[in-house]
Amino acid sequence: MGLVGILVALGLLIWLSFRGWSVLLLAPAVAIVAAAFAGEPLLAHWTQTFMSGAAQFIAQFFPIFLLGALFGKLMDDSGSVHAIAHFMSIKLGQHRAILAVVLAGAIVTYGGVSLFVAFFVLAPMAREMFRVANIPHRLMPAAIALGTSTFTMSAMPGTPAIQNSIPMPFFGTTPFAAPGLGIVASAIMLAFGLWWLSRAERAARKSGEGFGGDAELGTGAVADDQFIRERATSSHEFDPAEIAHGKRSDVPPPIGTAIIPLLVVVGVNLLMSLLILPRVD
Repeated sequence: MGLVGILVALGLLIWLSFRGWSVLLLAPAVAIVAAAFAGEPLLAHWTQTFMSGAAQFIAQFFPIFLLGALFGKLMDDSGSVHAIAHFMSIKLGQHRAILAVVLAGAIVTYGGVSLFVAFFVLAPMAREMFRVANIPHRLMPAAIALGTSTFTMSAMPGTPAIQNSIPMPFFGTTPFAAPGLGIVASAIMLAFGLWWLSRAERAARKSGEGFGGDAELGTGAVADDQFIRERATSSHEFDPAEIAHGKRSDVPPPIGTAIIPLLVVVGVNLLMSLLILPRVD
């Protein structure tokens, strides 16, 4: 019954989270549900097992969450994310708008930029490119998500995403574990996603569907939406409301300067994983 309790607890956690419940309230509640199914003492498991595990998790991964959020905000304020996205749009051109959006998102998120920062930077660029190329705007979320939330989040070797970092202490792995399988999985995700988007674009052009409505994105209102903020902060390390704080650079840096921090993240990650940390007691 213990395994059944874990599955029921996870199901409740997912379902109620999507219904708008706070994870801070749900986590201890579903932990009690799992303990009840296993026939274990409820109060003891809540105070000794759940709270100790939660405290250990925060102590172990809070530096990653904190530094990841700061790095993403720094890249946004410096204009580096915008510079990289703009460079990709110029190099690939309007006729490859979908590919430009996907690759721009992949580059910045693989370099350590929070996906929520990438969302709010890439959305205006994608909107303009899709409008010029007359691609239906309904395909924008899929293109942005493919580049930011699929292979660079979970499969690419060395990705600094928390989905790659959290399992490491439990499995004794590094960020570059199983590089062959990771590259193959990334290629499959990217190829299938681009095929689906291309197929949807061709179908839309065949039926005469264009860009569609030209309403403003209103990213400021979206970033301040309480519903979105709750889900963003419970699933990642960045609060979307921070997008509007600070001041973005009026002059984006050159593409060479903009991409240096991303290369440093990947390079330091590689050195620490393969050379430095294995030699440290």
